[in-house]
Amino acid sequence: MQISEHVHLVKVSFKVPIGPDQLLDRIVNLFLIHGKNSVIMVDSGVAGAEKQILEDLAAGGRKPEDLQLLILTHSHPDHIGAAAVLRKLTGCRIAAHPAAKAWIEDTERQCAERPVPGFHELVAGPVKVDRLLADGDRLELDGLTLEVLHTPGHSSGSISLHLPQDRVLICGDAVPMPGDLPIFTSWRESVASLERLRQVPGVEHLLSAWDLPHSGPEIATALERARAWLHRIKDAVEEEVQLVQPRDPLALCQGVVKRLELPSVAVNPLVARSFAGCL
Repeated sequence: MQISEHVHLVKVSFKVPIGPDQLLDRIVNLFLIHGKNSVIMVDSGVAGAEKQILEDLAAGGRKPEDLQLLILTHSHPDHIGAAAVLRKLTGCRIAAHPAAKAWIEDTERQCAERPVPGFHELVAGPVKVDRLLADGDRLELDGLTLEVLHTPGHSSGSISLHLPQDRVLICGDAVPMPGDLPIFTSWRESVASLERLRQVPGVEHLLSAWDLPHSGPEIATALERARAWLHRIKDAVEEEVQLVQPRDPLALCQGVVKRLELPSVAVNPLVARSFAGCL
């Protein structure tokens, strides 16, 4: 799906095993940035996504070796899962924020520290990070410039990417979707990152890993809905924590999930960590 002159969206569908014979349907959006002679990709999707990615490259008249750089917006499985295979197939270099590096290069450590159902089905393996990206860095591609914004909250190493020439802002998982599973490490940083994104000038396309693309006036609406959702979550946590003594993370999670009218699958350790990040 073409978003702008140089940016194409690749939507990858996958399933997360959340119980015996129970699968959760998920999607992740990846982005190809086409320069005149080469391509940058933003995020790799889960293990197996490389087939769809290479098909999209071919459909755009590109060869695997045209993919020169893979930027990982953060280290979670649905963003790094196919990175190791893509490196082998294309020879691309890998770039990420320093705070994401450890979990990208040591996926077993990530699995131990942040266990996700079906982790080893989602992640093909570790991959070396060739370039570390800091806030304010600029990446050049055939006359195009990508600006790096550090937007922590969803994770400490989350980044967003601004392509001024196309008026495109790629935000990874920095903009939460109201009603979706709340996943963040810091509520305060998540709110601050939304404000940072709101202040980027001249954006006509906001591209999230979870949501549909937003254009024009929809962008301000999406950012405000995300901000309101984060505040609703925090209010629910602060109300529920008064009732859970001593503090039990999963009991707190269960109560907050009920207050927010989320599905029962939201009662899990990852969401419980997010609620703890509000306190």
